[in-house]
Amino acid sequence: MPPDSVHFNGSVNLPGTETVMREISSRIPRGVRRMTDGETGERYYWIMFQVQKFAAMADFQAAGTRELPGVDLPPMPLLRLADGVAAKNVRWPDLGYAAAYTDSYQVFRRLQDDGTIPAGVRFQMQYPTPVAPIAGTFVPEDTEGLVASYQAALFADLDRALASLPHEQVAVQWDVAVEFAMLEGGFGFDPVPLGQITPGLARCADQIPGDVPVGMHLCYGDAGHQHFKQPESLALQVQVANAVTAAARRPVNWFSFTVPQAQRDADYFAPLATLRTGPQTELYFALVPYYPASQPAGTTAQQAAHIDTHLGKSLAGSRDWGICTECGMGRVQAGDVPTLLDLHRTILDTHEVDG
Repeated sequence: MPPDSVHFNGSVNLPGTETVMREISSRIPRGVRRMTDGETGERYYWIMFQVQKFAAMADFQAAGTRELPGVDLPPMPLLRLADGVAAKNVRWPDLGYAAAYTDSYQVFRRLQDDGTIPAGVRFQMQYPTPVAPIAGTFVPEDTEGLVASYQAALFADLDRALASLPHEQVAVQWDVAVEFAMLEGGFGFDPVPLGQITPGLARCADQIPGDVPVGMHLCYGDAGHQHFKQPESLALQVQVANAVTAAARRPVNWFSFTVPQAQRDADYFAPLATLRTGPQTELYFALVPYYPASQPAGTTAQQAAHIDTHLGKSLAGSRDWGICTECGMGRVQAGDVPTLLDLHRTILDTHEVDG
């Protein structure tokens, strides 16, 4: 089956929420099920604004810097608990997500009321998992306690957002990126087993009320416009999706999968035959390349054929599926964003990048 829908993993490098929503709506008139606010402003570089908040807190002190192997980025700050401060007693500031999404929803509602955004499209909020801003930012001996403490603050922020917004019009995505670095041994992490990661992801899914759709972006990062590692196949992503599906008390409504843009090897997609998500779970694959000129002609059609072939062999069975980019569009040059949005429509209409 050809792709029939579009998913946005979060950030869009445009001036503000209204511009993001108008550009998406005008350039992709069908197939959009959830509308991002583009994570504009201080959220443009994913969790960096959280790390900046941590660096300004009296509960923490500098512990040097941390290099990120394999990416062209400056060293990151490394923090530790200040003397005499226990992780459970950290006084977290306003994390900023609930306030930003409450404001963005007002724009969404106005644009949906005037017909710019089609009826039935939901407003999508993106949150990092609790592990993401903590692991790698703090010294290892402080990480476990701080993840638990920060999780409480992050979940409270999410609860505030959900308390102020109509559940029938919203959806929540968890960005699962640092966990893949931990599983793969990327960014200098020692590899950890999947069983160590799954409970935290299941908690994230279960934190969302049953009347609000929840999804997970399975991400290999976009630091310095490259993945921390090019995945060899969809095997690990499928394992994570299966594990979370089995462990969570509620259904996960969508997963978005990383597909390196020129990847058209059938073996890359073969693990889809082992996918065990239920029929209610939407599947999105990163067939929208950031740099389409680097793709050999026919790549997208081959990718789509491989997806159909191997989904048809899985318990998930043959089903509709959709497209996305590998990560957000927050680090794409602003002038390239309209062309990238148009490419979503082109792939839906012609099933090929080059039309």
